[in-house]
Amino acid sequence: MLKNGEKFGAFIVPTGIGAAVGGYAGDASKYARKFAINSKLIVNPNVVNAACFSGITENMFYVEGYSVDEFFKGNIKLKPSNKNTIGIVFDKAIPKDVLNVHINTLNAVKCIYDIDIKCYEITTEEVGVEFSIENNGISTGSVKNPKTLLNASKKLVDKGCNAIALVCLFNDSEEMNCEYANGIGTDPVGGVEAILSHFISKELQIPCAHAPAFTDYQIYPDIVDIRSAAEYITPTFLPCILLGLNSAPQFSKTEGLSINELDYLVMPYDALGSTPVFEALKRNIKIFAIKENTTTLNITPNLINNNIEVVSSYEKCLDIINQ
Repeated sequence: MLKNGEKFGAFIVPTGIGAAVGGYAGDASKYARKFAINSKLIVNPNVVNAACFSGITENMFYVEGYSVDEFFKGNIKLKPSNKNTIGIVFDKAIPKDVLNVHINTLNAVKCIYDIDIKCYEITTEEVGVEFSIENNGISTGSVKNPKTLLNASKKLVDKGCNAIALVCLFNDSEEMNCEYANGIGTDPVGGVEAILSHFISKELQIPCAHAPAFTDYQIYPDIVDIRSAAEYITPTFLPCILLGLNSAPQFSKTEGLSINELDYLVMPYDALGSTPVFEALKRNIKIFAIKENTTTLNITPNLINNNIEVVSSYEKCLDIINQ
């Protein structure tokens, strides 16, 4: 619990594991926003990112996966920030017309929300992102040239940026999972997106998030699953990460909120084999496994620890926390 008596929690849905809630486009936001009414709440970008929308609120801490792990290990504290200075890295492979769409997008976000987007850099070489879905349904991938991404990010830091948005070119993900639009299976790009943001956050120790760019940016008129809809009405996914990074906490060894103040961790029912879970158990932090949120994994409470509390739904968990 925080010094002012407010609860402090973490609401995590790992990326690229086909989560029934949070495995699509910001579809966990409606629950996370309710938790954040009465708690300061750590969320990973996967929870609130929704293409041209964002579920982020003032009471949330937008923290990507590597930094979430570092927080739970006690290696960093989260220092609240009201207005970061954001720099954007664009992959050299992005065609000119697609780049122009993204530049118009960043300018629109900057104008409407008064977000401090200082400048952007184009990588000197193509990043070379590849993605795939493994036989077990987990989204993964590789990055051929991460060094060019890091070099561009360092240039932005040297210019005064303290948060980095990454935009890399991706091939059409529909070819990988054509059922994603219908709310079936795993987001094909989520796994490699996590690799990209983890890498920059680890190297530079600042907030980072990634949005993919696609060469086909037309909007299709077909009706899709409600959980995927946000990604099918916009040519760019850049707005959500800019809105998240705007007030993402900075990382510090000495200042800010620490793992010792965390009251609870909320996770999908069968995705419990992660650093936050194991570190929370070591520190006797309450863990809730939400039965309604299943994934392609099968790491359930009975395999980890009997002290993990299984709850039927996010709404029921919220009732327990607010008692």
